Amino acid sequence: MLVVMRSDATPDQVGRVVEAIRGQNLTPHVLPGATRTAIGMTGNTAAVDKGLFEVLAGVDEAIRVTKPYKLASREMHRDDTAFPVAGVEVGPRTFAVVAGPCSVENEGMVFKTAEFLLSQGVKLLRAGAFKPRTSPYAFQGMGVEGLQILKKVREKTGIGVVTELMDTEYADAVEEAADVIQIGTRNMQNFALLKRVGKCRKPVLLKRGMSATLEEWLMAAEYVLAGGNYQVILCERGVRTFADHSRNTLDLSVVPPAKALSHLPVFVDPSHGTGKRAFVPAMALAGLAAGADGLMVEVHPDPDKALSDGPQTVDFPTFAALMGRVRELAGVLGRAV
Repeated sequence: MLVVMRSDATPDQVGRVVEAIRGQNLTPHVLPGATRTAIGMTGNTAAVDKGLFEVLAGVDEAIRVTKPYKLASREMHRDDTAFPVAGVEVGPRTFAVVAGPCSVENEGMVFKTAEFLLSQGVKLLRAGAFKPRTSPYAFQGMGVEGLQILKKVREKTGIGVVTELMDTEYADAVEEAADVIQIGTRNMQNFALLKRVGKCRKPVLLKRGMSATLEEWLMAAEYVLAGGNYQVILCERGVRTFADHSRNTLDLSVVPPAKALSHLPVFVDPSHGTGKRAFVPAMALAGLAAGADGLMVEVHPDPDKALSDGPQTVDFPTFAALMGRVRELAGVLGRAV
């Protein structure tokens, strides 16, 4: 159920609706809009009587929400969600770029990459301190030590940090080190982890599971939103298909329907989506053309020596050339990079 307030509704009237929702043992979610405030509710297992709220002062109408992903849907939140991250606006008017190495390998490499990205106008660094790997013998990341390096780089350079959380045990440590908490593809349906980041007050970048439908992806986002964290970014990173010309199949066809059904910003990750660095620039531009709100690219000073995901990682000159083309296309599409 969504209670839509009149444009002239007072804060006291909004507060009385919130209390009425709580009185039904439901959870209210106040959703301010450009012209009026709406209040969603979750927690009901049966239909809620619209009349309980339509008689309250300041209420325009009460609308039943049909989608199972209530808070993530445009039925409950018509306007595109936008929010700042480390000085970068994420939303429909911009095209945010996140870049950096797959993993934190050592302090010098991360500092070098951060300084290069800032020289290119990129203010968000991605790097994993904890790395989920298919093989137990592959490099698993530096863990807590890697988080300390990321904190130091952020303090010294001012760059924002995007890093992955894999286990609720390290949620506090990751939240302290990160400006954006990433939930990786293998954890998209780790419901305990989703509930935990729902309690965080840092934005969450939720990668699509490699075999997840759009509805399953949005339902995973719903777990985070239901916990009270409304700053969620969806990230398409490729799905598993029969194709063998690339590591995964970057499903750009999911971007328009994701944005049609949900108000949440959508990013594209062509590095994991293709698995081959030669294809990354073309698919990055295709993501922008498809309507994505941002881009996540793996960049390393020397990709052939990277400890993880080297084949899909681009070097500095390639990334610099890509950023030039991104800015050109973004300008045509009316987006600010």
